[in-house]
Amino acid sequence: MKTFKGGFHVPDNKDLTASAAIEQMPAVTDYFVSLSQHIGKPAELVVNVGDTVKEGQLIAKASSFVSANIHSPVCGEVIDVTKRKNAQGGIVDYVHIRANGKQDVDYLPKLSDPTPEQIIERVAAAGIVGMGGAGFPTSVKISPKDPVDSLIINAAECEPYLNCDNRLMIERTEQFIAGVRLLAKAINVTNIYIGIEANKMEAYAALMAQDGVIDEKTPRQENDIVVVLLKKKYPQGAEKTLIKACVNRAVPVGGLPSAVGCIVCNVASAYATYDAVVNGTPLYKRLMTVSGRGVATPKNIEVRVGTPLEAIVEFCGGLNEETVKLVSGGPMMGFSLAGLDVCTTKTDSGFLALTDKEASTVLPTPCINCGRCASVCPMRLMPMYIDFYATVGDYDNACKIGGAMNCFECGTCAYVCPAKRPIVQSVRLTKSKMKEKK
Repeated sequence: MKTFKGGFHVPDNKDLTASAAIEQMPAVTDYFVSLSQHIGKPAELVVNVGDTVKEGQLIAKASSFVSANIHSPVCGEVIDVTKRKNAQGGIVDYVHIRANGKQDVDYLPKLSDPTPEQIIERVAAAGIVGMGGAGFPTSVKISPKDPVDSLIINAAECEPYLNCDNRLMIERTEQFIAGVRLLAKAINVTNIYIGIEANKMEAYAALMAQDGVIDEKTPRQENDIVVVLLKKKYPQGAEKTLIKACVNRAVPVGGLPSAVGCIVCNVASAYATYDAVVNGTPLYKRLMTVSGRGVATPKNIEVRVGTPLEAIVEFCGGLNEETVKLVSGGPMMGFSLAGLDVCTTKTDSGFLALTDKEASTVLPTPCINCGRCASVCPMRLMPMYIDFYATVGDYDNACKIGGAMNCFECGTCAYVCPAKRPIVQSVRLTKSKMKEKK
């Protein structure tokens, strides 16, 4: 099994939903669809209050090169455009759509044997973004300026608790593989890798049963997909660590994967590409894991974008009294929530309700200079200095000495810190302040 230097083993707690088949989340009455579901400029609204929209209809279009289209999750009426809090605590514009109970859809035309250019255009039209959490528009990613020779699919899903990618590979294997091949065709590469952690052997077996899918020991033919079995270690699924493990290339500090000839895409993004090209379905649904011992019935569900979290929790049986923390995403890189008054987006891979046995509620104490954070950092940064300088407001040195701008916020440092320092929050604060400064 391949891996990278640094990182550490985290109890994955995936057993709560590893065998839970995907369930369809029932439709609700009111949806609140964010216009900022991606990195880049918010989408520009193309419907008006009072309009009737169909399921899958374009309601907001990409407003710049780095932006993404947004589609209606349901057939209904546009009630209002309002400002609401997102999972990160920011206030952004949301479109309130009230379902009318009809089944009218407005999909894109199906494509048969599309050209690379047609695939890229379809990915853009369908509003597909990186669904592992970053939300970078996929059409931009698969149109690199640098020459690339390899496509790597991130199937590690190294975040504890989450199983949505795992279940997708098990239950929709053929469609996923077809999506991978479409992405490879769009990029015009024949070196295709799927990096998957060793705690997903059912998914691994499902992949290996597909035509043209091989392991690393099998001689590779052109267009074969090579499945790379990865050691279970966090953060194995980060782009740079995944590239190092799969093809032994080191992305330079501050560089993108394309700098070393690679494009990295998420499992869900590959499946969404298949759905958009073959079925003409825009991205307005996604799979997510609802888990944690604070949830009455942990599940893997397919949910429409804009679904209120309260409805999702109700569908999963509600929360237990022992719940002490709510998290949007995974426990390592996700965001703590103040309540259930948020709605899902394209990048929401999970929701967790954690008990006091799963989440630390200990208040931070002063740093003891043990160096554990530096020893596990996969980017070889100095997290203790980021935290120190951010705390005193010296954001320049948090970047210069600590390396804050090169951190991808995996949370390894905060996890191992005996003083429970909020290091990731210090990183995010530093980046925010440096952005304001520029």
